[in-house]
Amino acid sequence: MEIAEVIRTHYPNAKTGSEITETYLDILADEYKAKLSKMLFATSVCSDDINVSTDFRRVLKRPFSKGGLGGLPYTGYTGMSAFSQHIPDGGEALIFYGPHVGITDEGELGKLRRIGQKRNTSCCGALMAVLAEFQAGAEAGTVLPPAENEYDQQMVLLLRTFAPHRERILSSDNPIKALTDAAYDEIHTRILKLVDMARGEFNCGRVFLLGGVIINTSQGYNDFVDLRNFDVIEVG
Repeated sequence: MEIAEVIRTHYPNAKTGSEITETYLDILADEYKAKLSKMLFATSVCSDDINVSTDFRRVLKRPFSKGGLGGLPYTGYTGMSAFSQHIPDGGEALIFYGPHVGITDEGELGKLRRIGQKRNTSCCGALMAVLAEFQAGAEAGTVLPPAENEYDQQMVLLLRTFAPHRERILSSDNPIKALTDAAYDEIHTRILKLVDMARGEFNCGRVFLLGGVIINTSQGYNDFVDLRNFDVIEVG
């Protein structure tokens, strides 16, 4: 079975990262008449080095990074406000966001074989750590002792964020997929809220939002994206 067929057993609508990139750059330029040379690009994806799939950087330079562990937009309102004011005159904004999940060559979610390694490792490692704590019976906590929480603040926020979803995730037939889906919903909700909070500060008329779940594969295969949302928000 080819890797695309393996991925689509979990994500039937997934497409390659390069296909998503080319499709939506064409949509922006052709349907919305956006000037790509004046578009400022931001991401809210996990800081994991594996996340190089939807490579808008080939066309849209200088990405503004909002995401951290798990893809949550940790830069918050201050980050969105700064991004909104960096947009070129006469330009527009594109934000790509979402969590990621690895898949092995055999189709196991939550792991992949990284470049230069022979073994499979967790992906998304942060989300898998959240799941491990939930499975161990933890309502909230961190991988470090409580007294050292300030040295692991993003993990603290991840655990707090997903605590309300804990029972649903653990009772799911596929807890890894359920947690990844919950992560997408949380990121999507927060991006919408932050754009609305900074609405009056954008140096443009429109903000384009593109959200989905990134599916990372082993070296030699394309990464995929299960696209969930494409929104156009009028902020002018």
